[in-house]
Amino acid sequence: MTTADVSLARALVEEATKKSGLIWVRGTGPARALWHVWHEGAAVLVGDGGEQPLPAGVEAGAAAEVTVRSKDKGGRLVTWTAAVTVPEPHSEEWEAAVGELKGKRLNAPDAEGLTERWARESRIVRLTPTAWSTDLPDTSQAAPPLPSGATTRRAAPAALPRLLLKRRGRR
Repeated sequence: MTTADVSLARALVEEATKKSGLIWVRGTGPARALWHVWHEGAAVLVGDGGEQPLPAGVEAGAAAEVTVRSKDKGGRLVTWTAAVTVPEPHSEEWEAAVGELKGKRLNAPDAEGLTERWARESRIVRLTPTAWSTDLPDTSQAAPPLPSGATTRRAAPAALPRLLLKRRGRR
């Protein structure tokens, strides 16, 4: 790879990761879709302790695989390997990351105490790109959903079709 190719690939990783709302992160187990922010050359995310569950093996000193999707089409754009670091709560690096994350955290149950809750219960994880590939895999890599406490939609109440048909008939 030439220097220009490396610069182009690095720019692709940064731009794609900045613009994508979700990234898929794989540690030692299955990949998980996680929300994140791009901050100072790395994807930063918060997990565990009431926040999004982090994949197994995403720990300080480990490596993780990150897959980034296209924002407009949703297809895979780039996959990169990341060095994982976990800054100590209230360190300078942690405070900078939390400042970015707080602005992007939607529907926080405790907006005023969010920083302290993250320091007590959660982990801030920094994923710094170390290698990347724009080659797409030969297979779909589809996988069944991971177990979750989330539920699917329940059956519609028996009266609902009649109510909907009445509204349609009045128009």
